[in-house]
Amino acid sequence: MLRNYLKIAWRNLQKDKSLFFLNSCGLAIGIASCLLITLYVWDELSYDRYFDNAENIARVVLRGNVNGEELNEAMVAAPVAKTFKEDFPQVKNATRLSTVYNPQILYNNTTFENLRAAYVDPNFFEVFSFKFIKGNAKTALKNPNSVVLTSSEAKKYFGTENPIGKRIKFQDIEQDLEVTAVLTNTPHNTHLQFDVFIPMQNKKSSTSNSWVNSGFATYLALKPGTDLAQLEAQIPTWMKKYISDQVQQAIGISYEEFQKNNKFGLFLQPLTDIHLYSDFAPNTELSPSGDIKYVYIFSAIALFMLLIACINFMNLATATATKRSREVGIRKVLGSAKKQLVTQFLTESLLTTSFATFLAAGIIALLLPTFNDLAGKELQFFSFLNVPTVLLLLAFVIAISLLAGAYPAFVLSSFKPLMALKSKFASSGRKNSLRSGMVVFQFVISAGLILATLVVYKQMQFIQHKKLGYNKDQVIVLRDAYKMGSEKVNSYKDELLRNPGIASVSRSAFVPAGETDNHVQGIFKNNEYLRKFFFYDVDEQYLPTLGLELIKGRNFSAELKNESNKAIINEEAAKILGLGDNPVGKTFKRVADPENEEFTVIGVIKNFHFKSLHNEIDPLVLAYNPYGGLIIKTKNAEVSKILDFAEEKWSKFNPQQAFTYSFLDESFEETYRNEKRMGIILSAFTMLTIFVACLGLFGLITFATEQRFKEIGIRKVLGANVGEIVGMLAADFIKLIFVAFLIAFPLGYYAMQKWLQDFAYRIDLNIWQFILAAIITLAIALMTISFKSIKAALQNPVKSLRTE
Repeated sequence: MLRNYLKIAWRNLQKDKSLFFLNSCGLAIGIASCLLITLYVWDELSYDRYFDNAENIARVVLRGNVNGEELNEAMVAAPVAKTFKEDFPQVKNATRLSTVYNPQILYNNTTFENLRAAYVDPNFFEVFSFKFIKGNAKTALKNPNSVVLTSSEAKKYFGTENPIGKRIKFQDIEQDLEVTAVLTNTPHNTHLQFDVFIPMQNKKSSTSNSWVNSGFATYLALKPGTDLAQLEAQIPTWMKKYISDQVQQAIGISYEEFQKNNKFGLFLQPLTDIHLYSDFAPNTELSPSGDIKYVYIFSAIALFMLLIACINFMNLATATATKRSREVGIRKVLGSAKKQLVTQFLTESLLTTSFATFLAAGIIALLLPTFNDLAGKELQFFSFLNVPTVLLLLAFVIAISLLAGAYPAFVLSSFKPLMALKSKFASSGRKNSLRSGMVVFQFVISAGLILATLVVYKQMQFIQHKKLGYNKDQVIVLRDAYKMGSEKVNSYKDELLRNPGIASVSRSAFVPAGETDNHVQGIFKNNEYLRKFFFYDVDEQYLPTLGLELIKGRNFSAELKNESNKAIINEEAAKILGLGDNPVGKTFKRVADPENEEFTVIGVIKNFHFKSLHNEIDPLVLAYNPYGGLIIKTKNAEVSKILDFAEEKWSKFNPQQAFTYSFLDESFEETYRNEKRMGIILSAFTMLTIFVACLGLFGLITFATEQRFKEIGIRKVLGANVGEIVGMLAADFIKLIFVAFLIAFPLGYYAMQKWLQDFAYRIDLNIWQFILAAIITLAIALMTISFKSIKAALQNPVKSLRTE
């Protein structure tokens, strides 16, 4: 019996190849989109689940509000790990990690750079179950002069030789390090993206007893069943015991008094929440985080794409129902039961869905490399093909077959034999309402996605063109110049300035976009702690190189010898310090430098965005302390020649190091990489959603023209022209699309306002964005409707009336 159903189903599908093609394409696009997004969501949700016992590992983080300043840091003080393990029985183990800034390894007279290296406690691999190829997790870092490498890193240094026992020279460590273990390469779906692990004993500050200075990512391995909320509730009392005296010493007031007007404490974050639920300062995170909002957004798009594809299938199937009416009538007259007819039509649905799924797999294989580039992923379709996922995919195909085919199957099988044989039947109001609801649903999603795409595009345009307060164009950053040594850097800088195409060169490790140093220090006023300020160590060329506007006072001068205790502050710092209309000549104190605490303000610069536009402008202090790399401002667009010149001079001063550079404007754009990716992916899926929705609309207009085939003929005989007939057919659909606007735009407004809240500086939603989204949606719908309705209006009326 099943074989007969399959054979007849295949023959029926072959009878109308255009319908089969439309159905298959619509479903294939919907299924491919859904599966692509599912792969993305699956990957995002898999972060840090690679480790054994991941559900029982938590990170200690710092949150607070001090004098109105929000503090969210993913790193804490050095003694936190040790004291947690000693004082809480729920903690089985505690370990720390601290990144190495610009690490270098020397082996066989070759210097290796661009490493991902970290200092870790000896018990690090007992908490995190990295897979060992060689060596032992418990003893690998027991010796302070040991080092653990990933397999790719070991191959880079030693080739095919056995790395165990090999010795390498690591920067800032006097003795050579011996390779004691080799790991499998770090998986991409973890925030611990490191290839070189060095014992924490080599970091001097790791033995500090200070609770007010942070810098260590700290993780707790908890006993199974530990309640994080209950453990967190004990932290304030426990923390007070260790931090009270240090707070008194640091800011001059008791811990109890400090906590009256401020909130400050340690909290626990589950390991598996780190990637998607982190809102901590970027300079304290070990790797860029994801965002659970995007997971929700793309999951919703996947679901809507699939639903629209299924609706499209139903619309096309019911639109061609009249072609199958006589078949249904004959089958019923010959004794076919409704159950048999339903089974037959569901079998056809299953075949179409199966074919569409295979087609979708081909689309995924074709588009996955492009999708990976857009999403910044390394997804591989076949890596997900195991027994559970194959069974899940089969269940997915069956579910879609039932979802997409159930309604047409029951509609077609319910035709009365006599009316079906005469092809005379009318749709009930309930069925018409359902079809109308389908149109509204499709265009609610389409119009909403078009609106979202427009808003994301406008926000990205706003960011690109917003006045930042500094000049990012034609600025080259040589961050690694510091590696040649202070004297050589200054000599190299003088050589660069001899090039007529270079306007200025500044020596500083602080840039307002891209990779930068970040110094944050406490500020005192009237001997009372005020808040933390950002400190940038710069030279006298920093302001002209970046085009910063000096609005009061003077710039630093290399000719003056007493600039070390002078400061240039931004407007926000002047406001918070309460220095009045003329801050020049006034002083403030910095706690972190007791020998030279007091700074005298010599100038005020206009506020500029030295952090992402997600954040408000913070108070900033520029101090005279030239160090770090070089920032070059060019005079013209001949950048390639200037880079050749800079590289030539670099090779004379620093032949051992590779010449690396970045453009400040490109670093700025990289800051908003996630948002740009989201915009591109959203645009792509919006176009696909509209395409599939239009296929569904095409199905409904086909259904409408077939139902009103004779009416169209009569109207033409009575003198109706093509425009009037097209207007008549389109009117009902246009009404439904306007209903969709009434639903889509309030929802879109709410969703886009929530998304824009992540930006401290953002566009305002206005009526024109909604009008433009409506015009685009309506234009696409009218083109789809017109294609079929004009064709129907141009047909010879004799063809439709000859049987009357």
